Amino acid sequence: MKNVIVQLENVTKKFGQAIAVDNVSLDICAGEFFSILGPSGCGKTTLLRSIAGLETPDSGSIYLHGKLINSVPPYQRDLNMVFQNYALFPHMNVYDNIAFGLKMKKMSKEEIDQRVPKALELVGLSDTGSRNPTKLSGGQQQRIALARALVNEPSVLLLDEPLGALDLKRRKQMQLELKALQKRLGLTFIYVTHDQEEALTMSDRIAVMSAGKVEQLGIPTQIYDNPKTEFVADFIGISNLFEGDLQRFDNSTLILNTPDGIEIKIPINGGAYPRPAIAMVRPEKIQIEIDKPQRDINYLHGKIKNIIYLGTVIQFIVEYKSRELIILEKNCENALKFNLGQEVFISWDINSTIILPES
Repeated sequence: MKNVIVQLENVTKKFGQAIAVDNVSLDICAGEFFSILGPSGCGKTTLLRSIAGLETPDSGSIYLHGKLINSVPPYQRDLNMVFQNYALFPHMNVYDNIAFGLKMKKMSKEEIDQRVPKALELVGLSDTGSRNPTKLSGGQQQRIALARALVNEPSVLLLDEPLGALDLKRRKQMQLELKALQKRLGLTFIYVTHDQEEALTMSDRIAVMSAGKVEQLGIPTQIYDNPKTEFVADFIGISNLFEGDLQRFDNSTLILNTPDGIEIKIPINGGAYPRPAIAMVRPEKIQIEIDKPQRDINYLHGKIKNIIYLGTVIQFIVEYKSRELIILEKNCENALKFNLGQEVFISWDINSTIILPES
């Protein structure tokens, strides 16, 4: 592994009897865009605030540059934090907002006058120094908050859902800009978000959290294509999950038998069997067809219950017995030929089915 800059060892934080962070251990590398992803209340912000020094762990250790920082106050840690609400001072202009932290450190006026324009240039807002931040757009305010953090030249930048207040188009633009800025500066970003697409787009690695624990840690392709738990499979993207008994079919194939009579073929890829199991198929791996497939693949015969137009893709909800299956098709002429209530076949390749590891 590359040079570890932030290390957490068995960190636990409670609020009364509620465990917000439950025995979490992580190594975060220098120059890495590291995301902590999870739903509301999973402990991700508490974990970030613990790294920042805004919360004190009840047990465990946090290291920065190899030094224990549990008792080091926030202002003495070589890091800065960007909040979702930006926390800009409305009575100060942009220049003074960015310079505020440097003045608190009693830095010379000459040094401040060098650093602030440089920070504004980094975020593409060199001409806004004299303006009031409340007169700027949400995207511009987000950049000012980022500049205020960068002006201190921290080795680690902590970002707590900083794009949450932006509209969808601006948020997607800022995702790309943030990622490009992080790579250009070579800084370590620790980024908290509940947005799966945002984490997959921006991150070098992702820690998926649930109920205070890290459910899975890995690069985006690992998290999406090979989830390790039912929670990760269900939380990241969209999943079709099948629960049943796993048996051997032949020398190269397993078969999952569900209680409602579905038989799904799966390639043998290690693991124990026979056993109860959960299989996952991503909706973009499934094809929808009028005629019965002639290939040796998994298929079901059902009825289209709903068609949802999503622009670049069309989402089909196909009903089979008492279950609803989700299929995503590219928006093309072939996808537009299906109608509500139509009987169809849905199929997917044997290799597109993933058996979730035993818990």
